[in-house]
Amino acid sequence: MVTELFPLILAGAETSRRGKRLVGPVDLSLDGQGLCVVIGPNGAGKTTLLRLMHGTARLTAGRINWACDTAEARHHQAFVFQRPIVLRRTVEENLTYPLRLRRVAKAVARRSAQEWAERVGLSDLLCHRAGVLSGGEQQKLAIARALITEPALVFLDEPTASLDGRATREIEGILSHAKANGTRLILSTHDMGQARRVADKVVFMLGGKVHETGPATAFFEDAATPEARAFINGDIVE
Repeated sequence: MVTELFPLILAGAETSRRGKRLVGPVDLSLDGQGLCVVIGPNGAGKTTLLRLMHGTARLTAGRINWACDTAEARHHQAFVFQRPIVLRRTVEENLTYPLRLRRVAKAVARRSAQEWAERVGLSDLLCHRAGVLSGGEQQKLAIARALITEPALVFLDEPTASLDGRATREIEGILSHAKANGTRLILSTHDMGQARRVADKVVFMLGGKVHETGPATAFFEDAATPEARAFINGDIVE
């Protein structure tokens, strides 16, 4: 695992499509500790910011610097989408796939898949096709597949948006365990209850820009801007 991935520094970073700026300019510095939650109203740019940092949205202005080479940094990352993406294969084959891409021996990959299936509560489903799993089970599979390579950083785009309370609690538990083991997590969510439960740091997006950042406790107790306070209170913010 890379030990010097952070700080991640965005300076005037922007991404545009067909002449329309989607996010930016963004000035932001993230360290390598804990779990960072990105919040904001619909259309604020949360998903695009995550994709910009991960490298799947094109940087059209400014710069994004890691503490190491960009290619090396991205090799040690993973991304989990709001709607889980699973291969048309068994649960075990989904879990072994990223390991086999890294030329991990088949037997070692299978043992790791079985261990991760146990961790996320899917050990009884290893031989099932991923497509027949419930939404919560598919998302647990997607998260396990992201974590199985022991990345230094995982981006998660609203990973529990369409799940019930039980599945949400299970996934938050998986993420808490990953954080405790040193994995850096950057997660977007529209759920203020979830943000309060899991966040160590908050990035509040508004209008495609970072409007406010800070430690989670201070942000939720006394946000610095009226827009952030209104959003926390459930008011409509545009």
